[in-house]
Amino acid sequence: MCTNTKENDMDIYEFYSGRSFDAYRELGAHVKKEVTGKKTVVSGVEFVTYAPNALGVNVIGEFNDWNETVMERCYDGSFFKVFVPEARPGMMYKYKIYHRDGSSMEHCDPYGFGMELRPAFASIIRDMDTYRFHDAKWMKNRSVCQGSPLNIYEVHLGSWRTKPVFDEQGNPLTPEEIAESNRVAESWYTYKEIAPMLAEYVKEQGYNYVEFMPLSEHPSDQSWGYQNTGFFSPTSRYGTADDLKEMIDILHQHNIGTILDFVPVHFALDGYGLARYDGTALYEYPSNDVGYSEWGSMNFIHSKGEVRSFLQSAANYWLSEYHFDGLRMDAISRIIYWMGDESRGVNDRAVDFIRNMNQGLKDRHPSIILCAEDSTDFKGTTKETKYGGLGFDYKWDMGWMNDTLNFFRTLPFVRGEHYHDLTFSMMYNYNERYLLPLSHDEVVHGKATIIQKMAGMYEEKFPQAKALYAYMYAHPGKKLNFMGNEIGQFREWDEKREQDWDLLKYPNHDSFHQYMKALNKIYMKEPALSAWDDDPNGFAWILCGKENDVVYIFQREVNEDKVIVVLNLSGLVYKNYHFNYENGDTMKVLINSDWNKFGGSTKDTEKTIKGVNGDFGFDLPAFSGIYLKPVD
Repeated sequence: MCTNTKENDMDIYEFYSGRSFDAYRELGAHVKKEVTGKKTVVSGVEFVTYAPNALGVNVIGEFNDWNETVMERCYDGSFFKVFVPEARPGMMYKYKIYHRDGSSMEHCDPYGFGMELRPAFASIIRDMDTYRFHDAKWMKNRSVCQGSPLNIYEVHLGSWRTKPVFDEQGNPLTPEEIAESNRVAESWYTYKEIAPMLAEYVKEQGYNYVEFMPLSEHPSDQSWGYQNTGFFSPTSRYGTADDLKEMIDILHQHNIGTILDFVPVHFALDGYGLARYDGTALYEYPSNDVGYSEWGSMNFIHSKGEVRSFLQSAANYWLSEYHFDGLRMDAISRIIYWMGDESRGVNDRAVDFIRNMNQGLKDRHPSIILCAEDSTDFKGTTKETKYGGLGFDYKWDMGWMNDTLNFFRTLPFVRGEHYHDLTFSMMYNYNERYLLPLSHDEVVHGKATIIQKMAGMYEEKFPQAKALYAYMYAHPGKKLNFMGNEIGQFREWDEKREQDWDLLKYPNHDSFHQYMKALNKIYMKEPALSAWDDDPNGFAWILCGKENDVVYIFQREVNEDKVIVVLNLSGLVYKNYHFNYENGDTMKVLINSDWNKFGGSTKDTEKTIKGVNGDFGFDLPAFSGIYLKPVD
């Protein structure tokens, strides 16, 4: 048995009881340093892994020419540790784990801080203490955005923008040719390269947060990162751990927050990963009935303390080491109910895990944002844990998303029958704190993109999409929009291809893009649109029930600040349409989706409307959204 020093002993009780949030500080590959004269030099690397049922574990890597270095049992005998003086940052390594049945398997390090590019799977030693952040001001002032705007731009880093790829004659390949020739990896920007471009674009377009689809290591591009093998390893597709830190740092210096998709439900079943790590079901359920997920992956067993500690430590790792400002947790319905099926009942152990993890993360990082992607009616998702809730800050409003998109798919002449698809969300709006998502899931797998979902022919889709977003940005709840939606992209998202930025040379797409930019900035500027999202006093219907007209008018407010929202979602133009509003006689037009500059027919110079003793009459273009601000 190896001897342990008090300095680097891990708390075994915390680990086994599922209370650890920093197991990664002991487990994994840790660079050790010593002071020689005036210099601090690397003295070697200490490797530690948890494999309680293994017969033995050896480490192989570049430092020993891939020959086996024996690891000794430590602590209670369930851990294996070795110090290798020849090991250095940047070197690759694996664990060779011997099973009690005589077989063996090479694995990547579950707690490794780096991995090589798929399909290879060696872990890579990373020195996590080399990068110095320059975002102290941002970290001090960030918040969960309750009472303020939260406008999220969702990004898949490998397909937002890409590098050109050339053939042997120096001719640029088309996106289709790149995908067909399996040269996608050549088109990826690194974290460092893409950071300035992303920061500039996001800030210019009026978003204040970026949500990244998973950046932890994963073997299949087609899984988009939702089936992981390296829960502590930034994907090497785009660079190193320090490169990722620099990207987050740059975004913070531009006052842009960052949210990371985190997957606490399941993991990739590749044999070199977590599956049967020590020859037994260590991280997963021992029964295949609940061990396998519908996505062809393995389900975590959340009742085991060491699994809880693993996931909690991973979540804390991304927040602590990389300065992410929040986590969006995927597939929470599979945490709440057995296999995500309400009829099977609540998975009490998993619910207890997510509640404790969220509270522990909030205790350590009070200003982070925790979002739940949850399609269930489970009560208390965004309630504080001390009151029995799950402790999330926001819950994705999947009901709002489905009702809204279904409405806009409907042909205009029958929308009166579906009128209350758009009013129903206010019946439950104050049950939770909601985030309104038009995410990547809505623009793939034959679902059609947002603009393509709109009823009618090509020319009719643009005004309807503009009206949809006018409705979305005025509706209570925080906002999330997936890349490509803002340019009216018709092609479904493909992780192998860059967004179709060349669409912006066409007037309809360019004017739609300009409209989205203007709408984002109004949302960010007008407190009435975000400050009282969770307060019933922040929303009031002015006109609701005009099923035949398919017109909606409502008010958003905070204190004395008010915005009136007028939506005509029919295919008809209404001349001199009237509504009553208090005793005012002038309203400023903040934005009209039908303005000329956005591709519509209303003059951009029409910036005010007049009323008489609170009676306002004005023209309503078909498929339009108008924001008005009372000025007296």
